[in-house]
Amino acid sequence: MDRHQLIEHLTFAKELGVAGVSRDPAWRKKGIGAPAETTPDRVFGSPGDALSALRADIGDCTRCKLHGLGRKQIVFGVGNPEADLMFVGEAPGADEDVQGIPFVGRAGQLLTKIIEAIGLTRDDVYIANVIKCRPPQNRNPEQDEVETCEPFLFRQIDIIKPKVIVALGTFAARTLLRTLDPISRLRGRVYEYRGAKLIPTFHPAYLLRNPSSKREVWEDMKLARKLLEV
Repeated sequence: MDRHQLIEHLTFAKELGVAGVSRDPAWRKKGIGAPAETTPDRVFGSPGDALSALRADIGDCTRCKLHGLGRKQIVFGVGNPEADLMFVGEAPGADEDVQGIPFVGRAGQLLTKIIEAIGLTRDDVYIANVIKCRPPQNRNPEQDEVETCEPFLFRQIDIIKPKVIVALGTFAARTLLRTLDPISRLRGRVYEYRGAKLIPTFHPAYLLRNPSSKREVWEDMKLARKLLEV
């Protein structure tokens, strides 16, 4: 590795939040019990490698109480590790908990149609949730669960570096934007978020109950497509 390549590698590491390196072999090992946001991602690989390393960091997670409340598996995320468009939902449902893939139930089928309506496929985008485990009876995630799990979502965003993030539903939008405003007030606007443009819109599950709101979601998705073309 020449000097120029070394400088590029170190610059990339700095962008991922690595403050420095050490010759101590212990530095290379993941600290047991370390907070999620303090564990470096694999900095000398592709975004796919970094996401795999992050998934390994999560492991069979027992960091919050959800692991003991009936969840079957971690639902990490799926799609293109280098996607320009990322969707963030609330939490896995029953179908997602069984399959380990976000948005595979009826709401997921509708999301697939929404993605295809702007000329993309699920393989072109990345889909994740704020919470990686299903809450019992699909209740809203509680604050301690969010605080424990959201650093993993932040790292996913920082690895993928999407141009546009679509927050699906009130819970995801409120969590990302740190607000209590309802989705009806948040949508229709564009927010700066971790280097991306964030667009809040209605959750596909809401659209199944309120199909009249599909028009607003279509307007939001047209805005997302426009931002992707910039």
